[in-house]
Amino acid sequence: MSEEATYSTGEIRTIALAVIAGVFFGGVATGVAFPTLPLLDEKLVISAVMLSVILSANRIGRLFMNTPAGTIIDQYGARTPMIFGLFTQALAPFGYIVGLKTPPTHLGTVPLLGDVSLPGLVFVLARLFWGVGSAFVFIGAFATITYVTTADNRGRWVGYMRGGQSLGFPTGLVVGGVLTDLASMQTAFLAAGVLALVAGIVATLVLPDVHGGADGGRAAKLREVPALLAGNPTVVLIGYGNFAVRFLWGGIILSTLARYASDYGLELSALGAAGISGIVMGLGVITSGSMTIVTGWISDMVSDRTLLTVPAFLAMGAGFLVIAYVPTIEALLGAIVLVGAGMGSAAPALLAIMGDLTPGDELGRMGGVYQVMGDVGLSLGPLVAIPAVDLWFGYQLTYVLCAALVFSCLTIVSLPLLRNPEVSRAGVKAD
Repeated sequence: MSEEATYSTGEIRTIALAVIAGVFFGGVATGVAFPTLPLLDEKLVISAVMLSVILSANRIGRLFMNTPAGTIIDQYGARTPMIFGLFTQALAPFGYIVGLKTPPTHLGTVPLLGDVSLPGLVFVLARLFWGVGSAFVFIGAFATITYVTTADNRGRWVGYMRGGQSLGFPTGLVVGGVLTDLASMQTAFLAAGVLALVAGIVATLVLPDVHGGADGGRAAKLREVPALLAGNPTVVLIGYGNFAVRFLWGGIILSTLARYASDYGLELSALGAAGISGIVMGLGVITSGSMTIVTGWISDMVSDRTLLTVPAFLAMGAGFLVIAYVPTIEALLGAIVLVGAGMGSAAPALLAIMGDLTPGDELGRMGGVYQVMGDVGLSLGPLVAIPAVDLWFGYQLTYVLCAALVFSCLTIVSLPLLRNPEVSRAGVKAD
């Protein structure tokens, strides 16, 4: 289990706010890209497939970097790797600006990818940098928050961290869209880069040199991860919950909501499918971010944080069933509140449980495993979402299967954790 910290309340607040600023501004810079990057295929002289590669390159880079980042954090501590990650993230928006200024040289046509250009490659490289940096930022944030807090206050600070991460992305969507319309894409990217640099500078000034193990932790090797998982089955359960939540929210919902609204003819005032999907997703994100903060506080007050996952998964499952069987705008708004509230409640509780149980010298690696499983869900969801509703099952059965996946978390995640005496905060304190 992670060691109890010796930091005062003021020190914890200062350190946590620096961490939260890092993940929030990282989310802002990520969000800034989405209103703008999908519009660049003609300007960059690339195919639609190549544009999709640009959009997904950050997730690909992070997916492969999560575990190495975790081992580095366990070996060298969280401070330097996290600062490295923040400044690496900051390179991405400036890379976008370089891509905009790069001559639109056509490099050729690649099988499956289609047209490839020099500015397109610059954007891919910038997005990969973003993915590499974000792996260090998230895992470093988890390790830092876990190490400086105790079982009595960890939940609230984990909730604040996840809330900052959740709310940063929609903030970036607004900032990116508004700045692009009022000024230019370059201005939007510049603002994102400056915000990311500010987060890196603040972290450099504030973050402590966190080491979980004695003498800075032992050297960690990737081949040790299966053995670590075998010795920490609870992390596998928590990772499965993270996979399910990310797969369903970041994959299925994001990929199908606009099509769902269009195909069922849902309207809200003068808004069509695109406008409705934006409002619904915004409502879900706000609900999720708010519940993340509230649940973090509550998880410090209950004897077993796992108790919070039961209503969370029930709410998510009920939301998907409502979407499946009641295709109206009123039902959709209510359902997305249920799904967002469930996701926002489950995530901080699971992450705090993992922090309670993970030894200090394994926080990086276990955080990396947790993030890998979430990124697998984020990457797999969009790949299966459209074929599922268009070719395989249709909307109703697809969303029923989503509900079934959520309910499986009750038996695969919640029930085993509730039966595990080490998970209760009383058991954590006793150790």
